[in-house]
Amino acid sequence: MTPVLVINSGSSSFKYQLLDMDTASTLASGLVERIGAPDGVASHTVYAQPTDGPAPTFLDATRSRELPIPDHTAGFQVMLDAFASDGPSLTEHAPIAVGHRVVHGGARFFEPTLITPLVEINIDELSVLAPLHNPANLAGIVAAKKAFPDVPHVAVFDTAYHQTLPPAAYTYAIDREVAAAHRIRRYGFHGTSHKFVAEEAAAFLGRPLDELKQIVFHLGNGASVTAVDGGRSVDTSMGFTPLEGLVMGTRSGDIDPAALFHLARRAGMSIDELDDLLNKRSGLLGLAGSNDLRDIQAGIERGDEDARLAFDVYVHRLRAYAGAYLAQLGGADVISFTAGVGENAPLVRAAALETLGFAGVQIDPERNEARARGIRIISTDASTVTVLVVPTDEELEIARQTLSVARP
Repeated sequence: MTPVLVINSGSSSFKYQLLDMDTASTLASGLVERIGAPDGVASHTVYAQPTDGPAPTFLDATRSRELPIPDHTAGFQVMLDAFASDGPSLTEHAPIAVGHRVVHGGARFFEPTLITPLVEINIDELSVLAPLHNPANLAGIVAAKKAFPDVPHVAVFDTAYHQTLPPAAYTYAIDREVAAAHRIRRYGFHGTSHKFVAEEAAAFLGRPLDELKQIVFHLGNGASVTAVDGGRSVDTSMGFTPLEGLVMGTRSGDIDPAALFHLARRAGMSIDELDDLLNKRSGLLGLAGSNDLRDIQAGIERGDEDARLAFDVYVHRLRAYAGAYLAQLGGADVISFTAGVGENAPLVRAAALETLGFAGVQIDPERNEARARGIRIISTDASTVTVLVVPTDEELEIARQTLSVARP
């Protein structure tokens, strides 16, 4: 057994997952939330394991507790207590490494990186580019190193996969000295998911990754699309921050920046108010009052015009990026959908690709509507582009990358 613990730390919560990398199965997972509040909550789930080789794990038991969790260090003790009381035993399943999701690696980190004091300093310094995420990621690293002082800790950066973008794709057309002084460029995000999906698609099709041109749609509450050429990210929709690109649950995606100047001058909105507007009160929520596409679809069925417009705007942006990336790649061999919306909304998948018949894309309605788990083809046999639904597994990808640098 080769256990690896994966940590995804936020400012007031963290998720964890213990995986056995020999079978790529989950041993346990959990969530510690409301850190810093007197009424913290911790949940821990243990999964029964297959006895006859690799197989999907199944739910065995979940337990939740409410208790004060003053800081991340206390939160990790709560996690350790849950392993001790509910299992699996960390004595018998001691992680050989701990992998950490870190949102922003800037232009410095382009691969999984063993965490040293210097790396921690760099993650902290890069907080200027991700003030809501990197400090929280670092807090998780510090607490985890106290809990597991004798194993290697590895940082896996959301931005790393996109460090292969060519200069033409990552450069903004602003004054180059200003851009250089303030590190203004396109970084891209969701890289761990895009990498996982592109590689899973190639393996599923039995084709060499380096021979495929792929477009990967990661559609969740946050959403992005990436053009992948030979396994390398060559263009992606998110930019300097995760705000650019597609219409999302609460984020606007692409918008003329002059609209913000106008709101500042005419509506008197401050920088913080504009930030709140675009990140928290826009997207599907701003257009239709809900950031959940299931609510949008229900609204359409009721004849809600706002819901219809929200859906049409959402799909219009998906098609725009699909067309752009077909042009950038010179065609595509594979188009994949992943994440909550991408994996579970056949209406979105069909609408996004409806106009791509000119590029050889043909969706099979029955395959697209079928409720099935696992990776699957939803295009017709005659389609020259294979369209897939690929369930993402960022924790497994983080564990894989962690092992690539930390295996004993």
